[in-house]
Amino acid sequence: MQPGRHPDRSSTHRSRTVLAAGTLAALLVLSGCGAGDSADSKSAAGDNAKYAAPRAERGAAGAADQGSAESGSAKKKPSALSTPQIIRKASLSVEVKSVPKAVAAARAAVESAGGLVASESTERLDATHEASHIVLRVPQGEYDAVLQELAGGGKLLSRTTTAKDVTDQVVDVESRIATQRASVTRVRKLMDQADKLADVVTLEGELSNRQAELESLLAQQESLKDRTTLATVTLSLSEPESASNSKDDDPGFLDALGGGWHAFVTTVRWIAMAVGAAAPFLAAAAGLLLLGRLLRTWLARRRVTREPQASRPDERAPAAPEAPTTP
Repeated sequence: MQPGRHPDRSSTHRSRTVLAAGTLAALLVLSGCGAGDSADSKSAAGDNAKYAAPRAERGAAGAADQGSAESGSAKKKPSALSTPQIIRKASLSVEVKSVPKAVAAARAAVESAGGLVASESTERLDATHEASHIVLRVPQGEYDAVLQELAGGGKLLSRTTTAKDVTDQVVDVESRIATQRASVTRVRKLMDQADKLADVVTLEGELSNRQAELESLLAQQESLKDRTTLATVTLSLSEPESASNSKDDDPGFLDALGGGWHAFVTTVRWIAMAVGAAAPFLAAAAGLLLLGRLLRTWLARRRVTREPQASRPDERAPAAPEAPTTP
């Protein structure tokens, strides 16, 4: 019986071997696929990381640039706003003993403070009185001291001061100037790259417009700088009235006599003017009246002369013959 069982055991052993080999092959295939998928996923993740890193770096650089720009602008704004830009104006009216001396003193005070005299106008009111109007430009740091010195030069009649904060306007003009300059630069670069004549002409017109706007902004900036650097002080100087003119005197006999004489002279003057105006008409009327009288006299004489001459022929005429009588 043993010889008969040997073939069955060999066949079973072979089948088990084949089954184990198939199972091992299947496991190897599955493990290979899994390794390939993991390798592919790893390579894809590596590629994504490879491409994502520069993007992140660029984004970080852009954020850093933006942050630096914002921090720079934030730093610039406080520096611009740290010093208020104020336009100061003042108007003083002072009564002094001598206007020329007061004008010289005001000029010396302003020039010693680093300012200047913008304009000066002096007027003589009468034989003994003068008045002067002066416009002074004073540095902002010496504004209060100069005002005090000018007001103390005589009797202060009136004083007016104003202050206007133009810091925002100054910052706005500076920002617009920077933007406009960048715009002009861009247009010039486009002109250098332009090939067509029509494009060049269009860009030249745009460049001229932007340059004109830039010049206007620069003029505004210069005006603001001048007014915020130097304050404007308007000084009016006058002399007091004399004692004889300031006191109130009651009118007396001499004043009444002088007033009556003045009225009489004025009346005579107006009458003379009326007569002078009517003289040509009166002369013409008198001439016509005289001419009319002469004409009437001449006509009357002529009439008298003609009447005797008409009566003489009647007297010399012969008598008519008598008619013969019949028997």
